Amino acid sequence: MKPQEIRELSEKELEEKLEDSKEELFNLKFQLATGKIQNPGRIVHLRRDIARINTIINERKRAQAASAPAADDAAKA
Repeated sequence: MKPQEIRELSEKELEEKLEDSKEELFNLKFQLATGKIQNPGRIVHLRRDIARINTIINERKRAQAASAPAADDAAKA
């Protein structure tokens, strides 16, 4: 997936996509260990997708954390 496609997903969709990708990666690693994998390059793509998803999730969390203190400051004033 491209980063722009990932950014368009909701929080729930991101979590689901992350879980699905992790499960698929686990299955591919298992196939690699047993010698039955058909496309070993898929492992690399999945690892990158997982990293992209985690990055987007963390960006959103940091943005929320940064905006929360600003809202608290405005409420105090």
